[in-house]
Amino acid sequence: MHHLLPLLVAIPLLGAAVLVAVGRHLPRTAAEVTGLVVSGGTAALAIVLLLNSSPPMVEWVGAWLPVGGESVGIVVVGDGPALGMAALVSLLTFAALAYSWRYFDEPPRSHSGAFTALMLVFQAAMCGFAIAGDLFNAFVFFELMSVAAYALTGYRIDDPKAVQGALTFGVVNSLGAYAMLMGIGLLYARTGELAMTKIGRGLDTAAGPGGPDALVLASFVLVLTGLLVKAAAVPFHFWLPDAHAVAPTPVCMLLSGVMVELGSYGVWRVYGTVFAGPGGIPAADLTRALVTLGALTAATGAVMCWYQRHIKRLLAYSTVAHTGLFLVGLGVLTPEGDDGVALYILGHAGVKAALFACAGVLLDRYGSLDEHALHGRAREQRVTAVLFGVAALGLAGLPPFGTGLGKAVAEEAVGGPLTVVYVVASAITAGAALRVTARVFLGLGPRPEDADADLETSGSGEEPETTGPLSRIPDTMRTVPAVLLVAALAVGAVPGFGDLVARSVNEAGSGGAHASAQWTAHGVLLGLASSALAAALAGLAVTRPHWTAAPDWARSLRRLQSGHVGDYVAWLLVGATVLGALALPGVLGG
Repeated sequence: MHHLLPLLVAIPLLGAAVLVAVGRHLPRTAAEVTGLVVSGGTAALAIVLLLNSSPPMVEWVGAWLPVGGESVGIVVVGDGPALGMAALVSLLTFAALAYSWRYFDEPPRSHSGAFTALMLVFQAAMCGFAIAGDLFNAFVFFELMSVAAYALTGYRIDDPKAVQGALTFGVVNSLGAYAMLMGIGLLYARTGELAMTKIGRGLDTAAGPGGPDALVLASFVLVLTGLLVKAAAVPFHFWLPDAHAVAPTPVCMLLSGVMVELGSYGVWRVYGTVFAGPGGIPAADLTRALVTLGALTAATGAVMCWYQRHIKRLLAYSTVAHTGLFLVGLGVLTPEGDDGVALYILGHAGVKAALFACAGVLLDRYGSLDEHALHGRAREQRVTAVLFGVAALGLAGLPPFGTGLGKAVAEEAVGGPLTVVYVVASAITAGAALRVTARVFLGLGPRPEDADADLETSGSGEEPETTGPLSRIPDTMRTVPAVLLVAALAVGAVPGFGDLVARSVNEAGSGGAHASAQWTAHGVLLGLASSALAAALAGLAVTRPHWTAAPDWARSLRRLQSGHVGDYVAWLLVGATVLGALALPGVLGG
């Protein structure tokens, strides 16, 4: 079945090409059905391959097989994590396209199917990145993913804010990609190889008695800078809230649901196959770098999430906070940490996509995403209120959600003070979402004052993504988030699923080490504690609105989100420097 691996990329690209070629001659319904069939078919193929991924599959595209151990061909890898991410990408793309069924303004006749085609290109690129077995083609798919995301973010090109958000997204992520390409160039100069496993062996062979040198460190910093930009880790994260604030809702579902997670997946994959050997970066240095940046990311994202009133920005900063938790779990370099992050990502994808879907309902019904302006206006949206509230509790890690199981396993792996980081960050981000539920959908508490509105985009006066404010919410806009929440619940509730994921991840990245991923009393208690703390924070914020007014130190932090792309580029350089400084001691010590 390994011959079918390239179809995970080819099928969506072919579907996009068909829509570009003949989309203008198709009715809109036909174009959207085509998108659903293609994305759904790719998801089905990914699941079939995933069920047959032991032992892992390797395919040289176009039959360019190695000769004498050397090859210029493109290699794709079908192990559990790679195919799991490809399946997640495809399923979430299908959900986003189903959500957007007859959702946007009718596109111009000459561009019917353009949005669907872009979504399929985005899907193909993300699938390609997930299964790429060599660094250069991982970069190619990284760039294709980025270009499609830029276009989707600025899809409403008549809106200056959308164009600005897409431009910021494009500049920062392109610089990250260039850094990654320079790092790949250094690795190729040292080893003469592009396949990840061969680069790893080449570094080990070339390593002297003193261990890795400055070239290896430079390549490590450059490659990880590109991946951490995509993961939106602090201080590479500034593009994310600006992009989410203006991107169409179905696009936000993919950006936060799976694209950002691919950055964390890339860090795990590249370190494990390229830099984990004696010629790479010492494990202690990677742990120091990822845990430090992860904890900083979780703390910054949680604080910024709490002080937002623009609902999409609030959810975007929540993604930043949870990215930090993913990096901390990966940084401890244990099978249990990897397993916990894998389950956390699966649950988070469903929960976060559902939250953005519900935010889209507010935007298209009321023309606003301002928590203050929407106070009590959505009381009649009972179904959406339930979905938003349940998703907020899932964000806190409430058992038996998949987020809760992943969080519990990761907490067990990191231990000690880092467990507090997991509990507090998840509670604050979930508390902010529960606060929105109480204020917007239930009308609880006094309406907050607008004293700090000048410091941020408030979310008022947003243009609906439909022809006008919806008088009736389409069934798809409620059904899709409901299904996503059921899926996120199933990740943690289906017996044996956690162990199945753990076994798949361990076979690919931990040398087959066995680690269990099941609920424990300790994990359940911590999940309940996070949920209770989130509810308490939301209650305090509703009854005491001054709790959501940013103090001076938080205002200073918020001013860093300036909207000026030059500032964000400067922070990218700072982040690369910090990453190098955190990894440097081991190289010097060697």
